[in-house]
Amino acid sequence: MRGFRIGSVFGIEIRIDYSWFVIFVLILWTLTRGVFPAAHPGEAPLTYIFMGLSGTLLFFASLLAHELSHSLVARSRDIPVHSITLFIFGGVARTTSEFETPGDEFAIAAAGPVCSLAIAALFQALAWISAATGLPEAVTGVASYLALINFVLVVFNMFPGFPLDGGRLFRAAIWKRTGDVRRATRIATNGGKVFGYMLMVLGFLNLFGGNGLGGIWLVFIGWFVRMAAESSYVQHVLRRSLEGAHARDVMTPDPLTIDPGAGLPEFVEDFVLEGRHHSYPVAENGRALGVITLDRVRAVPKADWPSRTVADAMLPLSPDIVVQPDASMADTMQKVNDSSVGRVLVADGDRLLGIISQADIARWLERQRLREEVSAA
Repeated sequence: MRGFRIGSVFGIEIRIDYSWFVIFVLILWTLTRGVFPAAHPGEAPLTYIFMGLSGTLLFFASLLAHELSHSLVARSRDIPVHSITLFIFGGVARTTSEFETPGDEFAIAAAGPVCSLAIAALFQALAWISAATGLPEAVTGVASYLALINFVLVVFNMFPGFPLDGGRLFRAAIWKRTGDVRRATRIATNGGKVFGYMLMVLGFLNLFGGNGLGGIWLVFIGWFVRMAAESSYVQHVLRRSLEGAHARDVMTPDPLTIDPGAGLPEFVEDFVLEGRHHSYPVAENGRALGVITLDRVRAVPKADWPSRTVADAMLPLSPDIVVQPDASMADTMQKVNDSSVGRVLVADGDRLLGIISQADIARWLERQRLREEVSAA
């Protein structure tokens, strides 16, 4: 997911994916034009806009609190949490390691529903107080809606299908009983797929029954749950494959480098047009200096190429594009994915040892898969 940073809470970076704006507008429109006018008729149009905007913002604040509860419990169990990203279907916390025990999984998964249940109770209490003290109906309506939607979120999340919270609790229980986390993940993932198909079937029934909007939502959510279940299993297997692997195991050693004093025309003609890649490490006497890419050269006006060198256009060496040879593959993959040049240098200090691209990682993963097949045969 791509997005931008909006701040941090308890030292955890909060990001918004661009897809979040789609669901924000849809929920705002649904509340303003449908839910609140139907539940509280006779209010002014501006009141419905206020109710819809406040309800939408507080709903996403509730989702953020839900994800924060997962993250804070994870940190309390020494599982680092890098960030939380809000996207089209809610939020996701990005950790840098897997759960070590079923107990960790259970505690972290349970934190979310408990938090959402507490939020639902809080808004329900606010709705009762608002009604009893004669506050505007708009306040009561928004509070009642938020109480209901957070309770529905709890019920939805407790279905025993991965990657829902209920699926994680289910996986923890199977993991505890069998001692096999991969088997537990596979069973819980199948539960998630079944749940996704159930939602899709229910959505189609709603479509044929005349509830077009509700049916489309259920089909869409069901499809997402099914895809998320499959993706979560693949990510789990991937992370387990990466355990014990380091950057030095995956890197291409002694890569072809370019001198910082080389001209830009030389780089394009001799390295890009005659070579196999569009980016290369920049090094001098074995000392890494940065990375030069065709895109970096294109950013320089072509008329200036003859007077500019690789050093002028390269991406200078920085922690974002360098890993130590003993760096874990989980951290290395994350750096490769986040890198603006799609690769990282492996260096001991500033001494260049190798380079890792997405192609290197793909080849290494394929070798790991073949090893598993041979071992299982």
